[in-house]
Amino acid sequence: MVLIVVALGGALGGGARYAVSELIGPPGGGFPWATLVENLTGALLLALAVTWIRVRHPHRHLLGPFLGAGVLGGYTTFSTFAADTRLLLADGDGGIAGAYLVATLAGGYLAVRVGARVGRTLVGQAP
Repeated sequence: MVLIVVALGGALGGGARYAVSELIGPPGGGFPWATLVENLTGALLLALAVTWIRVRHPHRHLLGPFLGAGVLGGYTTFSTFAADTRLLLADGDGGIAGAYLVATLAGGYLAVRVGARVGRTLVGQAP
């Protein structure tokens, strides 16, 4: 059953990632904004979801895999982040690659902190 809910969630998350990529557009040799947006919003939503599930729905054992590994795992993309970085470096865009790396790591950390804080506030726990 866990495999089924992860697969269904992954289909939803992958569809959402595709929609964001189409909306923002491909990097075209520039900064990979779509992947950055997908990964940072995914990090924020994952932290929020984990907090919410842990407090409000601790006994719903399929909800975490569905939202975490499924929807948000399908929505975020470490492989595209790695491929984008490699292509930027191969194209001689080391400055953009470095900015992308820093923005992804620092932004992801900040997104998790914000998501957890918002999640705790929404479930009535002190931030």
